Amino acid sequence: MTGDDHARLGDAAEAAVVFHGNKAYMRMALGRCAALVLEDGRFLCGVYVDRPDTCRDLARDGAACGGEIATKGERPLIALRNRRGASVRPPS
Repeated sequence: MTGDDHARLGDAAEAAVVFHGNKAYMRMALGRCAALVLEDGRFLCGVYVDRPDTCRDLARDGAACGGEIATKGERPLIALRNRRGASVRPPS
């Protein structure tokens, strides 16, 4: 994440960003990005308009995004089910 990304996140940066040394990353919570919010049984990005460039590079429904979902997509759902016993739909 760059300084521009952090600045663009504004007030959301405190809850969404974690620093490791002098590098900033999106915070992870329950096996998922802390910026993801559960809405109507699906995870949506709570900072979508202001998201970092790394997230912007993964065009929604693009090949790279599909690869990320195929590799990591079940992790937040499993964590959520284990924590809440919730019924959550996988990403489409």
